[in-house]
Amino acid sequence: MTLARSLGLLGAALVVAACQGSGSSAPSAAPAPSAAPARVTTPYGAAITPGGEASLGAVLGAPADYAGRTVTVEGEVRRACTRRGCWMEIGATPGDAGPGCRVSFKDYGFFIPLDSAGARARVQGEVKVHQVAASMVSHLESEGARFAKKNPDGTADEVALVATAVELTR
Repeated sequence: MTLARSLGLLGAALVVAACQGSGSSAPSAAPAPSAAPARVTTPYGAAITPGGEASLGAVLGAPADYAGRTVTVEGEVRRACTRRGCWMEIGATPGDAGPGCRVSFKDYGFFIPLDSAGARARVQGEVKVHQVAASMVSHLESEGARFAKKNPDGTADEVALVATAVELTR
């Protein structure tokens, strides 16, 4: 056998051996699935204090029972002010299917990020049941708000929360 042929066969044997791995017949382990991204909760305003827990659905279903009371509710952020983050709308159900309420922030003491829609919100604040003036309805609609109970004169009846504390989780 010639030297060139011997070297060729040796090279081929090395390639075959390398392709077969370390000699172990066990299949290689599948890569570990990547972990879901960590959810981050960011507080705004004061810290949420214990007590006053209520379901958002209960508050929206019987607003007169909660008017003037401070409650802590949870919901999905449906939309937020597109200009400054000075309000958001939360709903008890995802999307626009069920009732929702507008959340403003006490004394404009804090704002939320403009891209807050889709986050999970935990809100502590006072329940307000009132009529919003037509000029304010128009202003809020220019920022992306929607009113389910808009009156023919341009006013709107709403259940709202004036929040002292908000936690957004994404």
